[in-house]
Amino acid sequence: MLGTDIVVQVGILVNDIEKTGEAYAALLGMEKPSWNWTGTREEAETEYYGKPSDARAKLMFFPVGGNMTIELIEPDNHPSTWRDDLNKNGEGVHHLAFVVKGMKDVVARLGANGMPLIQKGEYPGGRYAYIDSNAQLKTLVELLEND
Repeated sequence: MLGTDIVVQVGILVNDIEKTGEAYAALLGMEKPSWNWTGTREEAETEYYGKPSDARAKLMFFPVGGNMTIELIEPDNHPSTWRDDLNKNGEGVHHLAFVVKGMKDVVARLGANGMPLIQKGEYPGGRYAYIDSNAQLKTLVELLEND
């Protein structure tokens, strides 16, 4: 369904990106990366369940070999998959990410297989989409499409 079988990212929801980032840096024996905010609604064109969303999150990325990263996510308090999952399930794994081509087609195929789109947005150089695959895969799938 995805057109790939290569996981490029594991996303982890956290309450304190600085504290958790320090722990990952120590574990991996590397300097703690700086974090950055996701774009504003206007920049990212963020939608949650099909409606515009002001949600933002702090992101920190740890390269862990090849094209793989561990992404720490500390969401703000606006409604989003990040905030809702953190409130409901607490800290922990949020998604597995895959780079895809033809995002709209992949989203449609997944939706036809009972895995609907829940959040999408843009980032410099591409776009993302979170797919509700919890029932089938016990975690979300994030699709990344780069220009």
